[in-house]
Amino acid sequence: MRRAKSVSDSRVIMTQLVLPSHTNALGSIFGGTIMSWIDIAAAIAAGRHCNRQVVTASIDSLSFVAPVYTGWVVNLKASVNYVARTSMEVGVRVDAENPKTNQTFHTSSAYLTFVSISDDGKPMEVPELILTDETDIRRFEAGKRRRELRLSTKATQL
Repeated sequence: MRRAKSVSDSRVIMTQLVLPSHTNALGSIFGGTIMSWIDIAAAIAAGRHCNRQVVTASIDSLSFVAPVYTGWVVNLKASVNYVARTSMEVGVRVDAENPKTNQTFHTSSAYLTFVSISDDGKPMEVPELILTDETDIRRFEAGKRRRELRLSTKATQL
């Protein structure tokens, strides 16, 4: 039986410092570095939710809304939005802060789908999600709609 967990049980806040090795010739961060950090933060949240190994099944579209530069701090916030039988959607918000001005900028957001994996490598049921407030409910319903859209899009591509 799956033990239900609240959104806050698996929430992740991850902070990274942008180093020169993370940036291009313009001094702004490589998009792939941000994508990697998003995947890591989301995987930690998904793994915390199900207490199992997880694999990334998909990532929805990702837009970079503002550049991030060397020396800035990147804060990633990840939480489980929606769960199905063996999969879960994790939302990640990425903000950057300029330490010289103390300004914070929203730089990107993404939704990732993870599948819980058993010890023998097969998909495994995940705990249900306890929704404790209006934000949790709104995110759950939005995640459910995105899942339905992903599944309908996948079916038309086959």
